[in-house]
Amino acid sequence: MFGSLEYSVLQHLWWIIVTLVGSLFIFMTFVQGGQTLLFTAARNEKEKMLIVNSLGRKWELTFTTLVLFGGAFFAAFPLFYATSFGGAYWVWMLILLTFVLQAVSYEFRRKPNNLLGQRSFEVFLFINGSIGLLLIGAAVGTFFTGSNFILNDYNSSTWTHPLRGLEAAFDLFNVCLGIFLIFLARVLGALYLSNNISYAPLQERTRKASLINLLIALPFLLFVLVRLVTMNGFAVSADGTIAMEANKYLHNLLAMPAVLTLLLAGLLLVVAGVVITGIAGKDSGIWLAGPGSVLTALALFLTVGFNQTAFYPSRADLQSSLTIANASSSHFTLTAMTYVALAVPFVLAYIAYVWRLMDKGKITVEEMEGEQARDLY
Repeated sequence: MFGSLEYSVLQHLWWIIVTLVGSLFIFMTFVQGGQTLLFTAARNEKEKMLIVNSLGRKWELTFTTLVLFGGAFFAAFPLFYATSFGGAYWVWMLILLTFVLQAVSYEFRRKPNNLLGQRSFEVFLFINGSIGLLLIGAAVGTFFTGSNFILNDYNSSTWTHPLRGLEAAFDLFNVCLGIFLIFLARVLGALYLSNNISYAPLQERTRKASLINLLIALPFLLFVLVRLVTMNGFAVSADGTIAMEANKYLHNLLAMPAVLTLLLAGLLLVVAGVVITGIAGKDSGIWLAGPGSVLTALALFLTVGFNQTAFYPSRADLQSSLTIANASSSHFTLTAMTYVALAVPFVLAYIAYVWRLMDKGKITVEEMEGEQARDLY
């Protein structure tokens, strides 16, 4: 069945699958955003326990989604994986370090007589939710602004900048995208905590936090969108030659109205979720803002990958830029992976089932102070 599909169709199909996983990760960063609220939303140890235990039931799903994103990229577009992870290794190593700090913090935060003390692990959680997301945003930003690598005739890459990927954090577009990602995560985290915790004083503060953080995020979002539609992009000609094109990403959005609709719908859903929770006082806003964040991220990924565009451009050598056509696995590999991907809906259904069981009831102070709290985070 899938073996009869044209190679280009499989390549574009797997770009959608891979970037959908990445977009789901953006939604799951409500865990990171919630972690950064520990020092602003919580007023005492009891409220910290509520926040950490609410997020602690989901942090592994976030990390698993990130690993799945990287694994899917490796399988479907191995040349990108080899070029980026092999060349820009400092930025990826620092991102990984922040997630290691997160895992250690959930494990040891409340262990008796731990060496560093509880507050140190709370700082680690903040680092994961701030610096970690800033670096991820900067790395994603290079899909639009380009990276410093050269490919030889054997597809072996050479990184031309001594900072090995960290130079992305010095580009204004990349930084603003990373900062927007931080505050989007804080919005999602506030909405999730408001929905998952049954404690009126804390819920009131998280509702306000969702609105405040959205307002802080808006200038960075505006800069990213304006810069996106005015910047030069990396266009791919029919023979595979890469050339700069003025307003390339604006042309992509106009040429793909479905993608533009996804982008606008996603942003509206995020705003609607905040209005419902932050202004109307209802706690269901996460179920609008969550899908909205997925649609927004997916639209950006499709904009940078589709319509004859280099999704990982090279600043050092335009013709080394990676496209869906030149960076993907073979027709056989993509076909085999597509059959395997048929199991994904069943995995998602299982995750949704487990999620529903974990969140069947809101977390309460009584639960945290009860006997069962001894083994919690």
